[in-house]
This record gives sequence, C-alpha cells and structure tokens, in this order.
Amino acid sequence: MTGGKGFYIGVMFDKAARTHASAPVVLDVPLQVAPGGGTHWTVGALARLVRDLAGRLVSAGVRHGDRVALYKTNNFDIAVLAAAVQRVGAVPALLSPTLDGRTAARLLERLERPWLLIDAPHLEARGLDTSAARRVLLTAGPARAGAQVLGAYAVASLAGTYRARPDEPAFISHTSGTTGVPKLVVQTPGALWQRLRLQQVVAARTWRRESVALCVSFVHARFYSALSLGLAYGNPLLVAVDADPGVIGPLFARHRPGVVETQPNTFVDWEVLAGAAGGPLAHVRYYNATFDALHPRTVRTLLGASERRSPKFFQLYGQSETGPVAGGWVTARGAAEGGGRSVGWPLPGIVRMRIVDDGGRPVRSGRVGHIEVKSRTRALTYLGEDERFRRQLHDGWWAMGDLGFRDGLGRLHLLDRGVDQVETVDSSLRVEDTLMARLPELREIVIVASGGGRPVPVACTRDDAPLDPARWARAVAGLPAMEAVRQLPFDRVPRTATWKVRRAELVRLLAEDGGQHG
Repeated sequence: MTGGKGFYIGVMFDKAARTHASAPVVLDVPLQVAPGGGTHWTVGALARLVRDLAGRLVSAGVRHGDRVALYKTNNFDIAVLAAAVQRVGAVPALLSPTLDGRTAARLLERLERPWLLIDAPHLEARGLDTSAARRVLLTAGPARAGAQVLGAYAVASLAGTYRARPDEPAFISHTSGTTGVPKLVVQTPGALWQRLRLQQVVAARTWRRESVALCVSFVHARFYSALSLGLAYGNPLLVAVDADPGVIGPLFARHRPGVVETQPNTFVDWEVLAGAAGGPLAHVRYYNATFDALHPRTVRTLLGASERRSPKFFQLYGQSETGPVAGGWVTARGAAEGGGRSVGWPLPGIVRMRIVDDGGRPVRSGRVGHIEVKSRTRALTYLGEDERFRRQLHDGWWAMGDLGFRDGLGRLHLLDRGVDQVETVDSSLRVEDTLMARLPELREIVIVASGGGRPVPVACTRDDAPLDPARWARAVAGLPAMEAVRQLPFDRVPRTATWKVRRAELVRLLAEDGGQHG
C-alpha cells in the first residue's frame, strides 16, 4: 500500500489538541520526564510536551529512519516519548519494562544499533548491557558515563520532519513472549489505521459521551488505538499505571469513568471492586477488554457492579501481529447464560477468518481447528526474523496459533493456545472457567501439562490464602482427571507485560520447586 491513510502516534496529540486542547487528562502518577507537571494535564499541554521532547531528540542527533528503543520504568511517558520519536521520523521500538536485562539486551542487538531511551533508575535496576545501543539518552535521573540526559539538550526546530508512508515501518512492538524471547513486530501506519477504523465507528456510538479510564500496557500497540479513541471527543481521560485494586478503587470512585479498558487478567483482579466503598464501578457503562476471552465469572461480577442502564462488556480478540480480528459484546443477561469462550465475530470489512484442520483444510461450522485470518491489519514482519514470520503465512492466511471453532451464527469460540494444549483436556480454558466459577476465592487458575503430559492445575487464591482441600475436591467433580493441585503465591506466577501467564516458564518453575501441594 503506497497510498491511503495511516495512523500516526507522532501527531496524535497535536490532532486531538486542534479541537480539544483544554480536555483534561488525569494520571495516577506524574510523568517521569516532567515530574513538575503533576498528575493533571490537558491534551494541549501534552501535545506541547511531545513537541518539546521531539525537538530535544533532534538536538541529540536522532534522525528520520533511526530506530529508537524505549526500555524504561513503567509510566505514561512511554507513550509521550514514543510519540516524540515518531514525530521526528524515527521508529520507536517499545520494550516492556518487565523484561529482564538479558532479554532486553538481546532485543537491542536485533534492533541493530538503536538509540536507547531509558531512565537512570531502570538502567541500574536491570543491570542492562548497553553496548548494542548506538547512544543512550536518559529520560530521568542524573547523568552517568556513556549516557546523556535528554533534558539537557536544547529544543530544536521540527521544520521538515518526516512522516512515514502508510506501508513503511513506523512502530515496533513485541509479542508477549509467553513461549520464549519476544519477537519484534514491525507495524506500519496503514495497518494500524485499518485496525482503528472500525473501532472508531463503534466508539462514536459508545465512547463519545463518556469519560474514559485506561490501564493498558504502554508498550502494546493496542494502547495507542485506545488512547486515540480516548482523546477523540474531548471528554475526561484517566490513564493509570498501577493496576492494584487498592489504588484503582479510590481513583475510580473520585473520577467515575463511564468507559474502562484493561487486560483480561487485570479485570479478574478488579472483581473485588464490585461493592467496594465509593462505588468505583457504579458509573461504568462500557468495559473494554482485548487480547483474550474473559472468565464468565469476571464479566458477570463487573457488569453487576454497574448502576448504569444496560452496561456492556466489549471484547476484542487478536494479537500483536494482527491487531483485533474478532469482537463482540456481552450484556449482564448474556453473561449469565453464555459459556464464556465466545470472542465475537470477525471484524466486518477488515478480516476474513477460517478454521482449518492439521493439514490446512477448512473445516465445517462447529468443528475445532486452527484459527487463520486474512486481513489488512497484519504487521509487516518480525524484525530480523522474516523467515519465521513467513512460516505463519499459508497462501496469505495468517496462523493465529490458537484452537477454536465457529458456531452456526459465525461467532468464534476460543478454546486453547496451540502450544499450551493438554492432550487429555478438550479445552484447558473451559476447565479454568469452570473452576473460577465454582471457587470465588481463586484469583488465578492455570492448567498446564506435566512432564508426562497429564493436566496439572496451578491455583492462586485471593491474598494467597490456603486452598481448602474439601472445596477443591467438590469443584473438580465431573471435570477431566488432573494431578494434585499446586498452589503458588500470585506474584510468583511468571507473566507478560499484558499479564498473560507464561505457561512454559510456569512449567519450568513447578519442575524446580514443585510449588505447594493443595
């Protein structure tokens, strides 16, 4: 695609400021790059900050086509800096703050001598080897050998800055890394715009009159779509770094958002906000979740906490390489009646979807198989791993890596991640849904395969309280035979930036110490 439209995060704040410069943006913690600005901003002030940072990047020597890695403390200024990088025509590569230093260093090597934006505390905490970086610019903290402070540079003119064509690399994110070292996903403005355009139609009918709260990973491409929608109508926007219910509850009680978006596993944690003091979820009319299906228990609980008329849970299923490929919504009644594995319909006019058998042949409605899609939303490649990217393409069909089926109405039902499938269980996700519904004390339940291939349930409880053996025995009645439950503290379960469980890493952890038998 050499012509057409594109979604550019570099001018996103400027575009919103042209019509809604005074719209409020509230943060839960100050920006590291501008701590004096506090937690209350306007769209116009953020646009000026992006221009200021872009000018400093130019003074430091960043130019069109350069790759700039952002690997810093988790903060909304990741998004502000990413916008500044793209505004000067460079390509931001967003590395999760949760990555260990060794993994981050490997990704820096794959980026081939990128600039590195990092804050001094994060650099020290991760013990990062920066030798693969062209130069290191500190976004916060004191100067140190081999690193310059970005704020020390003058603000240069942005005249003549470059905007990538819709089919050129303009943004690099990475996969969740649930199965190993994350892959660097090269995104284009054209594909990102295709992901956004149908969401804009839906948001015009739902988000237009509502205040919005976002608590989504700042290094995921989805955050930038959601942020663009949140800025579009001039309504109050709340952006949170800390997902802890003890922090989010009072924040929501004060600001009373009408739209809330976060990761599915974060919504599980927020179940405790239903009925909490101050009614933090009472004003929510639309919940938005991306990436995966949610547990039915979570959907029912959160919809029940809203006092709005006809609250809805919107759900989008997709991945970094494709963006959303299916979506739908659930009402309180639907949540009470549904099975929980439906993730809606393929996005009309954007995505074609099929289910295929192990030989790549399409199967009929109702049959379980591998999910494949054709779309205009697909990323360009994996940086430095193009052959690996191409292996997931079959005559233009992209293999999502998940197992599922489509029902008679065309809805997609997600059953398992292909690499996580347990041979003796039809759907680990369904078993997990059932156990979550039967045991409200569960904060997380994950079914993984033992060394011998048998299913092993790994449970985390609220406040890490001991799991009652009698209640567990009643809960697993009628389910596929499993090994003894292992209980782990919630914080020991390895996770990605979007809180997905890293199941392969969890299996290794269990092999090392055995967990705590329930």
